[in-house]
Amino acid sequence: MAIEKVKSFFKEHNMDERIQEFPVSSATVALAAEALHCEPQRIAKTLSFLIDGQPVLVVAAGDTKIDNPKYKAQFGAKAKMLTPEEAETLVGHAVGGVCPFAVNTGVKVYLDVSLKRFDTVFPACGSANSAIELTIPELEQYSGYVSWVDVCKGYEILAQ
Repeated sequence: MAIEKVKSFFKEHNMDERIQEFPVSSATVALAAEALHCEPQRIAKTLSFLIDGQPVLVVAAGDTKIDNPKYKAQFGAKAKMLTPEEAETLVGHAVGGVCPFAVNTGVKVYLDVSLKRFDTVFPACGSANSAIELTIPELEQYSGYVSWVDVCKGYEILAQ
């Protein structure tokens, strides 16, 4: 199971104890926010796309949507989300538990600037009922991200 891969990954960093597993689903932003008792925007959803035949993950705040013009300007392609079958095969995690940790070789991870307004966020951990609370520097460190991108809309920047 993918959660076991993620647990092993975090165990290597002495962080596996921080993974939370729930008796209820956390497969959507709303369900994850309910399970974690936090604001939906603090859920770090991981969206999976296909660009030139290669899987790409964009981790974004829970209150965002992909902005197609921004996405095309960033990646040079139209946003084409992976099917659930493609996500599991190409990324290594099933939809509902897709996360930027312990992914298959060759998967590129990008972090959307919508996350920068929070001290901590909650990405999934490879299953539809798990999450981990990470600071933004921890998310950068453990996601193996390529770069920060600005490809989302629908959120408000909090006053600094």
